[in-house]
Amino acid sequence: MGLLDRLRREERPTLLGDISKAEAWLVQNMNAAGYPLDGTIESFRELDRFFDEQSRPGGLLADGKPGSKLFAVGSYMGQVFVRRLGGVWETDDSDPAGEVNIAVRLPDGSLVWPVQRAMKRLRNGAEDGLYVYGRFAKERSAQ
Repeated sequence: MGLLDRLRREERPTLLGDISKAEAWLVQNMNAAGYPLDGTIESFRELDRFFDEQSRPGGLLADGKPGSKLFAVGSYMGQVFVRRLGGVWETDDSDPAGEVNIAVRLPDGSLVWPVQRAMKRLRNGAEDGLYVYGRFAKERSAQ
């Protein structure tokens, strides 16, 4: 393997890098739109409010192309689990569905899949609330 091959490999985006960028993008845009995100589980209530308001016809999540927004929401949630609960990201850059399958391992060993939960929240509504998911993760990590 030559130098150019190594440079190309090093330049490839990684899921961990994408997670950081998506989280920063989400926080900036949600705060500007009146959905304050402060890096706490409590702020997941704002995510639920965003889903309630923006999944209606004409809303930002009703455009038929929610993928990057759902990844950003999941990235934010996961970063909160990492920072507040002591979780660790588990990603696989070789997985074709890696963006959907990113997970956080909590201190008790359990896994949470924040992007998959965001997808369920969009599909099923409030019954798959993000705040409830965050509280559950917090309770598990406290055991």
